[in-house]
Amino acid sequence: MQRSHPAREPASPAPGDLPLELDAFVGRSAELERLAELLASARLVTVTGVAGVGKSRFAARAAARAGGADGPRAVCRVDLSAVHDPDLVVHAAAEALGLTDHTATPIRRVLVGHLAGRRLLLLLDGYEHLVEASAALVAELLRRAPGLVVLAAGRRPLGLGGERVFPLAPLPTPQAVELFADRAAARIPGFVLDEDDRADVAELCRRLDGIPLALELAAGRLGALSPGRLLARLEDRFRLLTGGGRDALPRHQTLRTAIGWSHELCTSAERLLWARLSVFAGCFDLEAAEYVCSGDGLPADEVLDVLDALLAQSVLSREETPAGVRLRMLDTVRDYGAEWLEATGDAERLRRRHRDWYMGLATWCELDWFSPRQAEVAARVEAELPNLRRALEFSLAEPDGAHLGQYLAGALWFCWVGCGRLAEGRHWLERSVELDGDRDQSRLKALWVLGYVAVLQGDSVSALSALHECRTEAERSRNAVAIAYAEHRTGCLALVTDDMERAETLLRSALDRYHAIGELNSNVLMGQVELAMALAFRGDLPAAVRLCEDVRRVCEDHGERWALGYALYVLAYEAQAGGDPARARELLRRQLGIAHTFRDLLGAVLAVELLALVTAVEGDPAEAALLQGAASRMWPSVGLPLFGSAYYNAPHERCAALARGRLGDERYEERLRAGRLLGREDAITRALDGSGTRALGAVPSPRRLVPDARKPAVSPTAKGGETTG
Repeated sequence: MQRSHPAREPASPAPGDLPLELDAFVGRSAELERLAELLASARLVTVTGVAGVGKSRFAARAAARAGGADGPRAVCRVDLSAVHDPDLVVHAAAEALGLTDHTATPIRRVLVGHLAGRRLLLLLDGYEHLVEASAALVAELLRRAPGLVVLAAGRRPLGLGGERVFPLAPLPTPQAVELFADRAAARIPGFVLDEDDRADVAELCRRLDGIPLALELAAGRLGALSPGRLLARLEDRFRLLTGGGRDALPRHQTLRTAIGWSHELCTSAERLLWARLSVFAGCFDLEAAEYVCSGDGLPADEVLDVLDALLAQSVLSREETPAGVRLRMLDTVRDYGAEWLEATGDAERLRRRHRDWYMGLATWCELDWFSPRQAEVAARVEAELPNLRRALEFSLAEPDGAHLGQYLAGALWFCWVGCGRLAEGRHWLERSVELDGDRDQSRLKALWVLGYVAVLQGDSVSALSALHECRTEAERSRNAVAIAYAEHRTGCLALVTDDMERAETLLRSALDRYHAIGELNSNVLMGQVELAMALAFRGDLPAAVRLCEDVRRVCEDHGERWALGYALYVLAYEAQAGGDPARARELLRRQLGIAHTFRDLLGAVLAVELLALVTAVEGDPAEAALLQGAASRMWPSVGLPLFGSAYYNAPHERCAALARGRLGDERYEERLRAGRLLGREDAITRALDGSGTRALGAVPSPRRLVPDARKPAVSPTAKGGETTG
């Protein structure tokens, strides 16, 4: 049986992938061999060294070699450089591993469970400012996951039992000269290190103690200064900053001197921008830099030229990401700029401007989520997460910023729910609603979003508590929007707990409220889909189809894809129940492609479950059992399998009966076990491709249920608003 394949979105780099090497890796061959020997005999190895010595690059190269084609383990990198809250260390690790957990299970327990039976090399990078939290997590993971090896890279050891420390020395002079020449050639067209300059460069490398970051900063200056002039300027700077001989200079002061020397060679505008850019976490783009850093001596129309100058001097680096061109400042360089910013007395103002920019970005992204730019929004938020976290931290810690933190946590609902970040979203939402803000509207929104997240995690008690508080306070303040959302999400909770009559009543009422206030967005469409599911479970399949076809038309008009995926699921459910498995398969593959694009694990596992039944009905019980096994491995990250719902479980039970009946118990269990061995990516790829499916003779579906005469609750019109609750 041949089937058309749905178009797939280009994959974005996974958070836990090792960084691509964009320039040459110079030297260190002997050190790499020694580190490989340590990794073969120890479960925790920490590469230590002075800032700028190249720990991260060296450790990444070692990890890539350990996890290469002949390596014994998979490799995952956890970068903590942009994480500032100790509570988010475990979230960063889970994100790097691609874990999407919709449950109320503590994320640490999810992480431990994921790693327990795997062989993995975990590269932990940039943890110096979070040593205690990082050490506690590493200790627990090593204790609970016997197949785990941790390679850490930081300025100090983690201080754990069994830790083997690998001090990384600066480059010896010949390798330092080679690195300097390579970086200079990359920056200065036609540069060749000739014999006349070699002695000066060698002395420069010795004076900089062979620290790669210092050498790259120096190489960035060759556009204006010869190696000899560089050496002379550096000599003056050492005397100025140390006031003594070089022998007494610790290496971290040497690096600081090198950065300070580069800083002093900057123009006043460049130094000012360097200091102001230190408020960013991770990457940032030009527009953010222009807004946050302009003014008071630096006009917005000059920021681009000054950024170009800092790029040329290696103070900044440029990266290509799915969200476009981004700029990044090394942590050591950022720390130096932050000290200057504090000294100017302007740090608080810059942090507020930074928070304001990302408040605006979150608002724009929420509005644009309901548009053809939905995938672009997902990529943008993924790239901006470190800065959004910093804005949340600042708001929630500011005495008068509680309402802004509540607003930001609520505005990012589409990130928490639509992009598979429920656990992190709950962290911020719970922190925000604990505060007493002076804006009822912001807190009400945070409450209903918290309730929504708890519903999807299967935490009905917390969900009811948040939604009841939201409804009570909204009625007191006569906030019609918040009332609608609280009622909607309470209906969603009834749906997944099998109270279909109550679900239908609440969802119809919520949709009527949305219609009355002119609200139309992804949440409203999801309300229709949820009502359609309730109707389908109650036997009114024609009404469910009408609702979802209406959703599909609105999605096509507005370019919405996330809610469309769930509408396709209901339509596939109806097609399968109506005896058209081929159409059900095509709808489910479209839904699965959408869910995978947005990292929506709930949507993905629901599609795989129903695809298993379709596959069994089409005559391939072995592949159906394998898909059921794959789904069973995915469910623990979502919650109770199929919500513990008899309605959602019915297709699963029918699939199991068909497959077991044709295969026999032993073969069926064998295929389940094979499915459980599939990772999430492999399972989704297999489901999308229909690998292994072959027709053995279709199994009849149950006769279609007789429709009733009830009409859909609401048909969205062109009129509508955005989420303001």
